[in-house]
Amino acid sequence: MAIAAKKKNVKKIKTASKSSARPVPLVEKTAGPRFTAKTEKEITATFEDSIGLTAKIAAALAAENVNILAGTGYSASGARRKATFTLIVDDLAKAEKALDRIGADDIQDSSVILVETENKVGALERISRLISNAGINIYYFYSTTTSGKTASCVFKTADDKKAIKVLQNA
Repeated sequence: MAIAAKKKNVKKIKTASKSSARPVPLVEKTAGPRFTAKTEKEITATFEDSIGLTAKIAAALAAENVNILAGTGYSASGARRKATFTLIVDDLAKAEKALDRIGADDIQDSSVILVETENKVGALERISRLISNAGINIYYFYSTTTSGKTASCVFKTADDKKAIKVLQNA
């Protein structure tokens, strides 16, 4: 009886006939919200925290005609010690100079993955699952919606090149 029950749950897999030119895949691609993935450069700068720092940074970048495409800024302490700003901008060189001029303690840039996706339930889960199923650790991510229809997600992983390949082949 247990064997008969198991047989009922087994799905038959179609196989291609010998005359078929195209093999039938045994595993289908994951369905879900559509997205694009590409490599971007991200700039991270630390400052002594102070009231008005975000406005000061935004003004310095605007004065150099640098557009902020994505970003995050935070201070880890209410004691106002250090603040960290991580930004994707349209001109990395101008941004670095502007941040240095206003007193950044440290400026670094690194490669990240920028994913543009449909703003739908499950989009982040699908993208992060594809990355984790490939055995790649996600160090951090941040995201936002842009128009309500799309969302931008930034990922830093243990292997950005491999993650991009996985996402582009999904």
